[in-house]
Amino acid sequence: MAKLIAKPAAGELLPLTIGPLTLSDLPQERITAIAPYPGKTDEVSAALDKLGLAFPAPGTSRQAARARILWAGRDLAFLIGAAAPAGLGPLAAQTDQSDGWVGLALSGPGGEAVLARLVPLDLSLAAFPEGATARTGLGHVTILLHRTGAESFALYLFRSMIATAVHELEAVMRALLARASL
Repeated sequence: MAKLIAKPAAGELLPLTIGPLTLSDLPQERITAIAPYPGKTDEVSAALDKLGLAFPAPGTSRQAARARILWAGRDLAFLIGAAAPAGLGPLAAQTDQSDGWVGLALSGPGGEAVLARLVPLDLSLAAFPEGATARTGLGHVTILLHRTGAESFALYLFRSMIATAVHELEAVMRALLARASL
């Protein structure tokens, strides 16, 4: 019988360190899209309280232990790192996104400058503080962007677009390093 071996979505492309910045795979985790039925958001928050979470307000995230929930669009959030709590079925549509989405981590000084060339948002710490999330584009790749620290970001994207996203990020990282060397 064949033995399957799990491999990172980016394969040999990552990790990548250029100057002070590192781009790497995030560990593959369970990702569940949760979309509360009309008028059920408060009840969904009560159900998520079993994990120490609540349904996030637009542009925000919540974290408890290893589980986190990121706002991902109107009436939509991604629960990452934990199974959806029991009893959520009558309150919200749930879809397992684990095989379709992957995560990248961009960390180090200058991460904002890299993303500023590809993402049409103000990513300064004042405008996009730690914990902030946005569904946006990275060039022409749709991503869910999450600021995880003062100098770190998580980018969630379709698995099929990982090579394109890595290529785009690497090109900007190299260009900024070359510019700093002048």
